[in-house]
Amino acid sequence: MAFFSNRRRRKNQRLPMSEMNVTPMIDVMLVLLVIFMITAPLLTVGVRVDLPSANAPAVNDNETPIVVYVKKEGQVFIGEIEVDIETLPDKLRAVTGENLTEAKIFVKGDRALSYGAVMNVMGRINSSGFKKVVLVTELPKK
Repeated sequence: MAFFSNRRRRKNQRLPMSEMNVTPMIDVMLVLLVIFMITAPLLTVGVRVDLPSANAPAVNDNETPIVVYVKKEGQVFIGEIEVDIETLPDKLRAVTGENLTEAKIFVKGDRALSYGAVMNVMGRINSSGFKKVVLVTELPKK
């Protein structure tokens, strides 16, 4: 009879679980996802420029371009770094290296600027050997 009583105890005893509990890991991952979703839009880098609007279709490209900003006061920026318009081609060559014909440069000019001021910047970039220079506008609001 002692043999049967041990057998009953073993059946009633719980065996240790051999599976990993992933619930805490999922909770942590969801919290991190929410944090990144909130902070990602705040990490956009650039100079504040009031862009004009146009009806042209949007350009979809996976390669990240170099962005040149022209503010309404006439200041020229590469990314967030202010540069003199005279040294703009040299600075762009330093950023792109020897890849002049393949480098994509987006020019964002303030809507208060005259057409000539924006074309002056684009002309300097084109004359220095860059072939893929694009003028960026906003899509019109519907």
